[in-house]
Amino acid sequence: MTQNTQPAIMTIGVCIFRVLNEKYNYELNSAKFFAGHSLGEYTALVCSGSISIETAAYLLHERGKSMQNAVPSNQGTMMAILGMTIDEVEKEINLLPKDEVCEIANDNTNGQVVVSGDKKIINTFYEQLKKKRKKGIILPVSAPFHCSLMNKAAIDMKDKINSANFLSPVPNIISNVTAKEENDINKIKPLLIDQINSRVRWRESVNYMIKQGVTNFLEIGPGKVLSGLVKKINKDVKILNIDSMEDIKND
Repeated sequence: MTQNTQPAIMTIGVCIFRVLNEKYNYELNSAKFFAGHSLGEYTALVCSGSISIETAAYLLHERGKSMQNAVPSNQGTMMAILGMTIDEVEKEINLLPKDEVCEIANDNTNGQVVVSGDKKIINTFYEQLKKKRKKGIILPVSAPFHCSLMNKAAIDMKDKINSANFLSPVPNIISNVTAKEENDINKIKPLLIDQINSRVRWRESVNYMIKQGVTNFLEIGPGKVLSGLVKKINKDVKILNIDSMEDIKND
């Protein structure tokens, strides 16, 4: 259930961050930016001192429930599209019928875009791509995240996010919604609400950080997905991934 996996993934990332700080006395907060993909933005907020781990766990649990309940079971899905730019995907979406939702959910790299929406239209899109010898992969997700079908979830989370205690992050956070740095809690809160039903602009976020002089990226948390995405966005940057005790010991 997404209300359990979201806070669990966040907790793993925060634990790794704290172990690194304690074991190696890393000055990780001297990094230029912190960023996270979707729920990872909450991990970044905890690590930057903007919110407590307890607040993040509560908000992510509620966020997961709201997102799960926003759409009836088995009505929505998501699909990863490989080998196409975001402009090419948008052109294909414009060819689809307009009576159901099919929107870009994640702009991950130039060759990986994820769409989200009603299951029927996503399956139609899959067949449309298949005929054109383009690759689509239906994702095993519990709900169609980051699209307008999540509007109800965004409304449900508004008061919970606005009433939570936030401090200005140090360093600045890169918002999924704007793909730019933010440190004003009066902006961060509404952006977290908007993030629920908006596109995750990861490719733009990474490019923004690189334009601001970032050449080294550290990914913490389970898996190496973001490291792979960053490398596809820019092959010249350096990336270190830490997701286990073995990684910490070998670093």
